[in-house]
Amino acid sequence: MPHVITQSCCSDGSCVYACPVNCIHPSPDEPGFATAEMLYIDPVACVDCGACVSACPVGAIAPDTRLTDKQLPFVALNAAFYPERPAGVKLPPTSKLAPVLPAPQVRRGRADLTVAVVGSGPAGMYAADELLTQKGVRVNVFDRLPTPFGLVRAGVAPDHQNTKGVTRVFEQISARSNFNFYLNVEAGRHISHAELLDHHHAVLYTVGAPNDRRLDIAGMELPGTGTATETVAWINGHPDFAGLTVDLRHERVVVIGNGNVALDVARILTADPDDLARTDISDTALGALCDSAVREVVIAARRRPADSAFTLPELIGLTSTAEVVLSTDDHDLVVQDLASATDPVTVGKLEILAKLPVAADIAARPRIRLAYRLTPHRVLGTRRVSGIEFRRTGTDEAVQLDAGMVLTSIGYRGAPIAGLPFDEAAAVVPNRDGRVIDPVTGAAVTGAYVAGWIKRGPTGFIGTNKSCAMQTVSRLVDDFNAGLLTDPTARPGMLDKLIRSRRPDVIDAAGWRAIDTAETARGAAEGRPRVKFTEVSDMVAAAAAAADPPVVRRLLAGLLR
Repeated sequence: MPHVITQSCCSDGSCVYACPVNCIHPSPDEPGFATAEMLYIDPVACVDCGACVSACPVGAIAPDTRLTDKQLPFVALNAAFYPERPAGVKLPPTSKLAPVLPAPQVRRGRADLTVAVVGSGPAGMYAADELLTQKGVRVNVFDRLPTPFGLVRAGVAPDHQNTKGVTRVFEQISARSNFNFYLNVEAGRHISHAELLDHHHAVLYTVGAPNDRRLDIAGMELPGTGTATETVAWINGHPDFAGLTVDLRHERVVVIGNGNVALDVARILTADPDDLARTDISDTALGALCDSAVREVVIAARRRPADSAFTLPELIGLTSTAEVVLSTDDHDLVVQDLASATDPVTVGKLEILAKLPVAADIAARPRIRLAYRLTPHRVLGTRRVSGIEFRRTGTDEAVQLDAGMVLTSIGYRGAPIAGLPFDEAAAVVPNRDGRVIDPVTGAAVTGAYVAGWIKRGPTGFIGTNKSCAMQTVSRLVDDFNAGLLTDPTARPGMLDKLIRSRRPDVIDAAGWRAIDTAETARGAAEGRPRVKFTEVSDMVAAAAAAADPPVVRRLLAGLLR
């Protein structure tokens, strides 16, 4: 009864360290870890101890006898990662793997290390976790939103509740005594980089890549155009996008680009609203989807099926839950690519695509159509989107599709950070292993560090940020131990006074717990994980009530009416 890793794998590697027999790969110290689509358990070497199940933060691991029908394809997927061996031959058991980097050790004899982490998504929380393994270290985490956890809260599709379960780990980190939240505070606006350094030895930025790459074709300014990222944020109730206009009155939506986010949008737009009503989807999005006229979402890619950007686990998950089809021509392309493909992951994707049905004129239920070799040429319409015109990639052949909404999903860009250098071409802060580097002199910028997408670009998965943050923290601690960081000049306690004088609506850890309690109480009344606040003012009100229990009771009573 070997254990199996399934679709919701976050790749943070916790299972690797828990495994006593080294049967989960790639591990963080192996070259393929950063680019692997998921981790895999060797069915021959697995001793069924279950240590990995307890370690997994997203519930992605189960015995092969307890898998759902939708999870069964992952048995073969895990096994395919490993070479064939004679029956009964196992890999030699080993002790736990060493971490990808040695754990940083803060030397005694110096002042306590204090670090500001800007950004509370996975990279920021993993960095805080790594720092707080040391005694005497204090971490203050800043985020411009009133709620923490970044894309786990606002970017993971609501029907992926297991993946969102990684926040349980983050909650444990934020509960530590030397951890503080400063939420609803924007670094660079409410407090500058220089001021953060007045109160900390170092500032570690984990602000991600907040901007979408834009498609430069005619018509992209029309109402009805947008990005898949913005749409997912609207679906998740992100306060910046709660008022987004998402018009679902037309029977077709076109998504340009075929990465995992494109699949998320297509899956949600074609899902049964009754199923979504059991998730933490925003009420606004749920209402719009209940009234939706969408019957088909076309996911259009410039290149061939063998070049599909989505991951194999996401494709398995999509085809097990949604009606996914191909045109006859695209089915022929899949067969051609499969005949010449050699990469195991690519072969796995093509084998699934080859089994998809050919699109019929009438769909029994809302469906997703994967389309290939379509290069966007112009968006059609006068006052709003009415369709899109493509060119068949490599030819002048025009292909037009009627559509009421056109979304792009073609990647992300980091944004400049006030007070730090920025590489416009790569859209990252220039750095070496997380140390911010002056691009003119090549010297390290004292006290400035980065982790996550602003460090390496928009690559990897939620858990990839764990090893990324670990590398940065190791460099930061090395610099602290070497005396290269400047001690804070401000007196302890002054930071809180400064922030509250400029941002009276700052939300601390207790305030976030009050928001969380209110949201989950609203959800419990409807049989849902939570019902989110989507307005900043409502979040601030819920957080303010944390200091006054009677106010909390009155607030909850009003919310539940």
